[in-house]
Amino acid sequence: MVSCKVGEDYERPKFDEVSEDFYQKDSLLAQTKDTIDVTQDTIPMSNIPWKEYIEDPVLERLIDTALVNNIDLQKALRNLAINEEELAQSRANFLPSLNSTPASYRREYYSENYNNYGSNRARRNHGENVPESFYTERLEYSTALQANWELDIWGKLRWQKEAANARLLQSKEFKKAVQTALVAEVASTYYNLVTLKSQIEVAEKNFALNDSTLTIVQLQYDAGEATSLAVQQTKSQKLRSKSLIPQLQRRYTIMENRLNYLLGRSPQAIEIKESFDEVQFQNKYQIGAPLELIKNRPDVAMAEYELMAKNAESGIAEALKYPSLSIGASAGLNSFQLGEFLDPVSSGFALLNGSVFQPIFNNRKLKTNYRVALTKEEIAQLDFKEKLIGAIEDVSNALARIDKLKEEYSIAEERIEVTQKGLKDAGMLFRGGYANYLEVITAQSDALESELDLITIKKELLIANVELYRSLGGGWQ
Repeated sequence: MVSCKVGEDYERPKFDEVSEDFYQKDSLLAQTKDTIDVTQDTIPMSNIPWKEYIEDPVLERLIDTALVNNIDLQKALRNLAINEEELAQSRANFLPSLNSTPASYRREYYSENYNNYGSNRARRNHGENVPESFYTERLEYSTALQANWELDIWGKLRWQKEAANARLLQSKEFKKAVQTALVAEVASTYYNLVTLKSQIEVAEKNFALNDSTLTIVQLQYDAGEATSLAVQQTKSQKLRSKSLIPQLQRRYTIMENRLNYLLGRSPQAIEIKESFDEVQFQNKYQIGAPLELIKNRPDVAMAEYELMAKNAESGIAEALKYPSLSIGASAGLNSFQLGEFLDPVSSGFALLNGSVFQPIFNNRKLKTNYRVALTKEEIAQLDFKEKLIGAIEDVSNALARIDKLKEEYSIAEERIEVTQKGLKDAGMLFRGGYANYLEVITAQSDALESELDLITIKKELLIANVELYRSLGGGWQ
């Protein structure tokens, strides 16, 4: 029986093109050691539960809410339940099926010209006086139990179970993938929200500063020390800085609505108490090796389980080319008289049958299905390879992004020091009459731009850390 099984057991393919390390990891991590620690005694980043990685009470509460209420995650859980039921059904295929007919009543009426050669016509031929229209030809009372069992000689049922199990594992990984993406998107949206809140505060501060400058220029104009052009240009700069505030507020509301959608609820205000300066970068986890992504990244694991399912479906398609053996049995009561129906001695019956079904010629369908199944398995293997290479690319991109953003952040911090000093000096020189309004406006614009740039770069760094965590397969624990 074992030697009769067809199909090949799954073996993970080896991809020679897949690197054993991430692209430029050593050089990138050497420059970003204050962001990512790669010492051997640290825990791989993907194995850290998201709560330990986030370390932000407000964001933790938001993610907790999303994990309970998010609609996509709830759908993933329902799909998981469906696959669990299908696996249970595939296991039950190994057992006999049992059906019953609790009670059956049958009465057949025929007429003289009906194409029937039953007992009444025979009696009529012998000269008996029998009815010619709508006479009772057959009367039957019955009840029965029927059982059927297909023997899994070629492993068809086993491969069906293997395919169902792979689909179940795939749905579990899909649920992990949805959760990983959800945690990452909630965190990214939250950081965008905190960024916009901080930018609004900077814009309001800058507007107040422009208003103060306009007041001074207006006083100078009244005293005959400035022209109307100076007043108009200073007022234009003030309005320009004022228009930035509703732009940022609009984006804040849209981002807030997006976060509420991820949390599975209608739009409402989200209170953010902490300052953007208090949000810190991660700096304590190692990234591991590329092949670890197979077990850490849900989408890569899903691609492998899809390959397992296609391998099992190839086994099913091959097994269908060979004979199938079924054993059937039935037992019950059958009588044409209701009074004797329940008497097992006079009305009981039992049947036992076996059948072998061998397909011979089916218009090449079985051969075509088998070859198509093999080709689909090859496609699934290519998809698996593509997912793995894409995952390695994601990690390498995230490392490069963090590396260059750290450089940008350092430059932005230095620029802020310069522009803030320039703004302070311009204000003092303007009040002392040693600088004109254009120099003050330029200094204010430069300071505003540098502050907004620093906030934006920090946000991108935070999101890059989240993206590295997601690309390594973290976030579903």
